Amino acid sequence: MTTPAADPAPRTSNIDVRRGQPLVVMTNVQKHYGDFQALTDIDLSVNRGEVVVVVGPSGSGKSTLCRTINRLETITSGSITIDGADLPAEGKALAALRADVGMVFQSFNLFSHLTILENVTLGPIKVKGMKKADADKLARELLDRVGVGHQADKLPAQLSGGQQQRVAIARALAMKPKVMLFDEPTSALDPEMINEVLDVMVGLAQDGMTMIVVTHEMGFARKAADRVVFMADGQIVEEAAPQEFFTNPKSDRAKDFLSKLITH
Repeated sequence: MTTPAADPAPRTSNIDVRRGQPLVVMTNVQKHYGDFQALTDIDLSVNRGEVVVVVGPSGSGKSTLCRTINRLETITSGSITIDGADLPAEGKALAALRADVGMVFQSFNLFSHLTILENVTLGPIKVKGMKKADADKLARELLDRVGVGHQADKLPAQLSGGQQQRVAIARALAMKPKVMLFDEPTSALDPEMINEVLDVMVGLAQDGMTMIVVTHEMGFARKAADRVVFMADGQIVEEAAPQEFFTNPKSDRAKDFLSKLITH
């Protein structure tokens, strides 16, 4: 399935790319839920303009890792910095951080009573103080970019799941984030809708957006990732370029994981 996102039309220039400089740095991160340790000794550095895809079996800690980066989950110990600054604990500093870190979830989390356009303009107006006319202009550009500009005046319930997820991506981009987090963005979609969302994400990767993507879509990992991070049992087991990971995994856990993907 093709979408307008694959069209080589001019892109908006919101993405600040200074490749090679660390943007997200996780150091010795631990996360406990009571006696259960969800993350163990996580060391991960993601550079500007890099696309890191996190894969692994269910329950391996992928989503927990993703959610700690904008403090939706609070770490037990260790440190996380974004653009050189420690993750703030609460208050206005945390709100400012979340404006810099775009997040797209499994569920679309759109406001059902607002139009598509209003969903996208809400953050820029309320959080960043943007004038309504400017926010509307930006939102329409982004909605066009993800291929749903013609749906701007509809309510979310009038759109397909794939269209709603593309709106969710536009909404995150409207805040002009430094990094985008995707937590299983296609897992709630029907199979025929998955590619239209992945196409948008591939376009963002090609534009140089820094992205951390938790996904089961190995085709996306092969196509768009600069690096694949494989997790199991709350730990990073190995990380490598896609070609190397998929053709020559080093760990037994990764080999087992990939063999099950191939045989099922």
